[in-house]
Amino acid sequence: MLKDLILKNRSYRRFYQDEPVEVETLRELVDLARLSPSARNAQPLKYFLANSPEINDKIFPHLSWAGYLKDWAGPEKGEQPSAYIVVLNDTDISANYFCDDGIATQSILLGAVEKGLGGCIVGSLNRLQLHRELRLSDNLKIVHIIALGKPKEEVKIEAMKEESIKYWRDVQQVHHVPKRDLKDIIV
Repeated sequence: MLKDLILKNRSYRRFYQDEPVEVETLRELVDLARLSPSARNAQPLKYFLANSPEINDKIFPHLSWAGYLKDWAGPEKGEQPSAYIVVLNDTDISANYFCDDGIATQSILLGAVEKGLGGCIVGSLNRLQLHRELRLSDNLKIVHIIALGKPKEEVKIEAMKEESIKYWRDVQQVHHVPKRDLKDIIV
């Protein structure tokens, strides 16, 4: 059921790094994005796939993780993603990708959950340095990155308390994500 996939599709930030994600799996996930709707059907998004420790080690230092967790710098060695999909906008096709990134990313993440994987959309990153590190052509602009792997953490959805949207971790390292009530978001 779709709702079950959505409930399992959390922002996972710790992974079993030694559990590989095959390049064919990454290709299958990108194919879901390819088949998804695109504004004006322009299809300006392209994807850089990474699943080797050498390329992953080039990507990881450019990412920022979990801004609300001020005392956590991100996943430690052994808990880092085992794969990444770098979402790119090909400006030779269109300077504006409208909402295509959200549609494509959700398709990729739901496909990942269906395969027993988890992911996290990382939008806080050093795009310029990573662009150089990956030797991307000038027409390809990094939109964001999807970190992927087998999740090593539990993420729980809970009712929002005291109007706080900040996620947090308890002493067992369970990641808690407050959500607004349905009655509070329907106008």
